[in-house]
Amino acid sequence: MLKTGAEHLESLRDGRVVYIGSEKVDDVTTHPAFRNAARSMAAIYDIKRADPRFSFEEGGERFSSYFLRSKSKEDLQKRTDLHRAIAAMSHGLLGRSPDHVSSFVTGMSMNPEVFKGFAKNLLKYYEEMRARDLYGVYAVLPPQAARNPEFYVKQNIPVPSLRVVREDDDGVVITGMKMLATGAVFADEVWIGNLTAIDDKRQSESITCALPISTSGVSFWAREPYERHARHEADYPLSYRFDETDTVLVCDRVKVPWDRVFLHNNGAMSRRIYIETPANCYQNQQSNVRFWAKMGLIVGLASRMCQANGVDRIPAVRETLGRLAALEATIGGLVNGQIEACEQWPDGYATPNRRIMYATLNWCQEHHTEIIDALRTLAGAAPLQMPASIDLVADRELKERFERWWSTPALHAVDRLKLYKLAWDLIGSEFAGRHMLYERFYAGNSIIVRNQSDREAPWEKFHAIVDGLLQRIEAPG
Repeated sequence: MLKTGAEHLESLRDGRVVYIGSEKVDDVTTHPAFRNAARSMAAIYDIKRADPRFSFEEGGERFSSYFLRSKSKEDLQKRTDLHRAIAAMSHGLLGRSPDHVSSFVTGMSMNPEVFKGFAKNLLKYYEEMRARDLYGVYAVLPPQAARNPEFYVKQNIPVPSLRVVREDDDGVVITGMKMLATGAVFADEVWIGNLTAIDDKRQSESITCALPISTSGVSFWAREPYERHARHEADYPLSYRFDETDTVLVCDRVKVPWDRVFLHNNGAMSRRIYIETPANCYQNQQSNVRFWAKMGLIVGLASRMCQANGVDRIPAVRETLGRLAALEATIGGLVNGQIEACEQWPDGYATPNRRIMYATLNWCQEHHTEIIDALRTLAGAAPLQMPASIDLVADRELKERFERWWSTPALHAVDRLKLYKLAWDLIGSEFAGRHMLYERFYAGNSIIVRNQSDREAPWEKFHAIVDGLLQRIEAPG
């Protein structure tokens, strides 16, 4: 099945519980905090439905390419082509688009034996996701303060970390919080799990399962949505369409059927299911592709701003633009290299090169801040010179004065305002600030990201190079 955008929007009108402060949102598809982003997500379904390159056939049905369990380099390229199309539509600003979690569930289904007694449940869930073209998100970390449960024990108050509180014949009951369910407002399903191993004292927290967003007892508590403050698209062009929204998941005695449970009372396996299957690699390859698309926006915007300011021929400016272009080409090479040097793993399947994929994650994490700083330097004070809102053009007198004083030889006043409002939404707005945090932490902190590269590095090969050189060096006598 390939959903349409309209069908996806209709599926979001399911009674889901979403809070913005004290306000309970009745319909995320019409609420001014979410309606435009909901349509951006819906557009993804129309893009992939319209082009047969973005789906594959199996058993007489067509499925989205991000559900393809690759067996060859060509299959991996087919997956990547859809990732690129989605990222291009959103300019790399939707980190948890529908192809992200779908990719890691697909990766898990390529080595289901890791799940032992729950393997059939995992395979059934993968088949359900692709058959119904479901959009999944995840909440896989405990609330930050809850990582020290002794505090709550001493205060004699409940630990807020999500945990199993009861087992029944028909399932388990879970209660507690998980973070950070990015995109859940616009999704069909939420995957609940743990990205770190769970010790023996906290086995009740080791549950991995999945639930429909509208499940009774499930609620999502949103941070401040940036979209609702963007009255006009020209004022905040990115906030207006691409605020995917971060939420905290809260479960209040929620029943999870056994066939939706994938891990239970096995804390040691909580993280291993992601790295002993292609899950972590498939999902983060999507992240790499997304960042590449974002670099295209950044480099193009940097050049256009310099042209608008009349400084684009200054040698020092050309040097900065050249460096940004080189960085964009670098991540493009890294993404393509993952496919070109793909691995035949697990048995019978193909996976993007894990070393290159993790190196790309590290590259993105290390460079994003300096890239945005370079863009900010090129912008200078220009964004601050723009009027507060495009709405002034509705007033004839103000419009005439604005066009007379703000126009330059390079750009008409309105076009100049649109350009620098776009720049501000990438370097200075709340939306921009959120992206600074997101790019730094979406794959975990730098220790986690570099430990993954450490794990995948061929240390024996490196050591052999040094040892071989040392053996050829003769000591006197």
